[in-house]
Amino acid sequence: MRILLAIHILASVVFVGNIITAAFWKIRADRSGSLESIAITSRSLQLADFAFTMPGISALLVTGIWMVGITGWQRFQEPWLGISFVLLILTATIWAAGLVPLQKRMTRLARDQSAAGQADPAYRQASRTWSMMGGVATLLPVVILVLMALKPGV
Repeated sequence: MRILLAIHILASVVFVGNIITAAFWKIRADRSGSLESIAITSRSLQLADFAFTMPGISALLVTGIWMVGITGWQRFQEPWLGISFVLLILTATIWAAGLVPLQKRMTRLARDQSAAGQADPAYRQASRTWSMMGGVATLLPVVILVLMALKPGV
């Protein structure tokens, strides 16, 4: 059980750390105005999602469900845990159904605008949508971390 908990905590550090730093680097690249920097950063963020975000969220789901299975399924009745699970599923859904396809589009648009040497309004629009969805997908795991740490009602 302790090993599962350690893996779970490590997965949360990798997952939350990556999504927060992704926003930081994306904002910096966009503000630079450098089309080449935007293209490189967009591609790098896409790679980081597959190297860190996807394994992190997968490990969180697997280890979390495994630990609940060991300690008893009724634990999902504890509000902090049930809410955390729902928020994690919602985060994964936003990421997989919204952010991943949008990030692929942004990477293509960023590459194309860099090659053309001029900014594309479609990239700017996709970037705004990514920022809004990404903000929600970043805030939810932060709420989960607070719930996990405080375990209100216990």
